Amino acid sequence: MAQVRHGRQTTPSAIGSVLRFLGVALAVVAISAVAVVGYAVTSVTQTISDNAVDIGGETPAPPPPFFGAFEGGFTMLVVGTDYDSNQGDDFGERDATLNDVNILLHVSADHQNAVVVSFPRDLVIAHPECKDPTTGDVYDAMSAQPLNEAYSRGGLGCVVDTISSLTGVPIQYAASTSFKGVIEMTNAVGGVEVCAADDIADPDSGSYLTAGLHTVQGQEALAFLRNRHGVGDGSDLARIGSQQQYLSSLLRKIKSESTLSDPTKVYGLAHAAAANIIPSQSLSGLDSMVSLALTLKDIDLSKVVFVQYPVAAYVEDPNKVQPVQSLAEELFARVLADQPFSLPADSTVTGSTDVDAPPTETPATDAAPPASDAPTDVAGTPDVIEGLKGQTAAEQTCANAFSG
Repeated sequence: MAQVRHGRQTTPSAIGSVLRFLGVALAVVAISAVAVVGYAVTSVTQTISDNAVDIGGETPAPPPPFFGAFEGGFTMLVVGTDYDSNQGDDFGERDATLNDVNILLHVSADHQNAVVVSFPRDLVIAHPECKDPTTGDVYDAMSAQPLNEAYSRGGLGCVVDTISSLTGVPIQYAASTSFKGVIEMTNAVGGVEVCAADDIADPDSGSYLTAGLHTVQGQEALAFLRNRHGVGDGSDLARIGSQQQYLSSLLRKIKSESTLSDPTKVYGLAHAAAANIIPSQSLSGLDSMVSLALTLKDIDLSKVVFVQYPVAAYVEDPNKVQPVQSLAEELFARVLADQPFSLPADSTVTGSTDVDAPPTETPATDAAPPASDAPTDVAGTPDVIEGLKGQTAAEQTCANAFSG
């Protein structure tokens, strides 16, 4: 009987072993990376969804595309509150949560223009009836009360109803954040550059800046945004100037560093937002947040206009303000009609100084911009709304020290 002989196996070479090992290792890394990203996205989405609240509204917000720019125009309200359950007494004791920062963002349907309106917290206006979604308590409508009382009467939904009633603008999306949220969002982008025209000192907020440019983050960024007694005339209107400066600088940084094209940075921002905001249910998906952000990506900075809601001293209390009705109506008629407009010369908000602006962006193509029905001057620039105060995102402004 013939002996069975087994074929001799080839001894694997060292190079072959290494290559096979690397292949397996790369496959493991790739699978792990996908798993980590999947977990991260799921985690962020779940956090956002768990925190979402109903803001009502007769017209539901349209669903966003999957990780693409939002189609058409939209309006979103961002509310800054002075308290959350995690801050303790780090910023002083609070008897109630107030909406001290109220910012309305409107992006036009053609994505060529955006308007950002800041409403003073001490703006005395009528308030609609509100229902607290947590307790079920119903609050009667009020006349002649400060805007920053809205949150205590029904949370984010009540602020949305109050601003919408004042402006006539339907609001599809909303989010609120507290002091901690400002800190974490600023840290997520690596700090924001701000400017002081003079040395600034405000013991109340803890903001101390020498004249010049500073990159602020963490507690220092929050102190700059809270600073009231150290800038301008010491009023909330002067603080709005600092907020507009900060937001303009933030937008310039995000666009100049292509943040919205970097998945790592987008996730960092999304994670910071998810952990520190209370969104409306219409904003409860990660794809919604990303889509709205991508809508802003290609708007020319000179066409993003930051505006202070037009006000005058309140007749019964000079420490508060009331609407300049005719000017407010003109502003929001443009917003509702998606008509761009320009600000008058020397229009910076109280407490701010305009300085040389960085170059405005040039269009990516030679194609003519979309036609607009908005009134224009002889040079083709959208006409000026006289009396408005603010700046564009392309402008660099500096905060003036308290003038006494």
